[in-house]
Amino acid sequence: MNEPRHGNVAISIVVPLYNEEDSVRPLCDRVRTTMDEIGESYELILVNDGSTDGTGELIDQLADQDRRVIAITFSRNFGQTAAMAAGFDESRGEIVVPMDGDLQNDPGDIGRLIQKLDEGYEVVSGWRKDRKDVGHRVFVSKIANAVISRVSGVRLHDYGCSLKAYRRPVIQGIRLYGEMHRFIPIFAAWQGARVAEIPVTHHPRTAGQSKYGYRRTIKVLLDLIVVKFMDSYLTKPIYVFGGFGIASIVLSFVAFAIAVLFKLIPADSALGPGWHKDFVETPLPFLSIGLFVLGIQMILIGLLAEMVMRTYFESQQKPAYVVKSVRRHQPDAGG
Repeated sequence: MNEPRHGNVAISIVVPLYNEEDSVRPLCDRVRTTMDEIGESYELILVNDGSTDGTGELIDQLADQDRRVIAITFSRNFGQTAAMAAGFDESRGEIVVPMDGDLQNDPGDIGRLIQKLDEGYEVVSGWRKDRKDVGHRVFVSKIANAVISRVSGVRLHDYGCSLKAYRRPVIQGIRLYGEMHRFIPIFAAWQGARVAEIPVTHHPRTAGQSKYGYRRTIKVLLDLIVVKFMDSYLTKPIYVFGGFGIASIVLSFVAFAIAVLFKLIPADSALGPGWHKDFVETPLPFLSIGLFVLGIQMILIGLLAEMVMRTYFESQQKPAYVVKSVRRHQPDAGG
């Protein structure tokens, strides 16, 4: 077996599990076979996300039997993203490979992901090109992936595929919330990482029940709004809140000007009989006041967000930039 690439193990495989009792042992067997063929040291991190079946007891047994297996059990169900984040925090490998625990991802693809990483990439994402799911899920997924690619500017066919490979620096310092584990390639690309995508095998589900539904798609799209905001306005939130505020104030003055104009036009003007009474009862004055107050509030919210962001960066001593390299002139020995 080759020496570890980093730390104590070369590859960390992270598997979130929720009620997958029938899939865990076959999955571990396939991972073991695959990693023996690859010849790299590894650890298999199984995260029990508050399962109500025998998943927790089973992964504890597997951890007792094999030192390469690490079992993490949550006190309740926190969701796939939280389970994946816990696995990332526990991992030690230079390369981290998350995957689903329902046997639909094929551990045999891990070697191909790593080979692609070795071509100079920091992230390699799996693409379930021949996806073995019901038709409506595939259709909704295609729409969601197209929207995410369009908004983020990172063109991937399958953000929902859990089978990916990351170099450790990519996931260090990333805190995951909601359904944001699928957006890690976006965060990485925005920080200058090279991202690739390769087709991977996708098997039909043979055990357990799917945990996916339309509600998750809605959550993903809402999280996408958060991700886009963080990319464009994390260090300058006053631009978005202040922009809405100024627009609202401008509209308030426009509404007020129209209301005044209606008041000044004579009732017997060429606009026709009866118009004056209608416009005297217009809600424009109230609309003007409401828009003005809303505009002031949005600007104040923007200022508050600016203070929060500055506190965030300065308290953690986090720069608002990422340095790839620094080069200084080095005089020669005779200089």
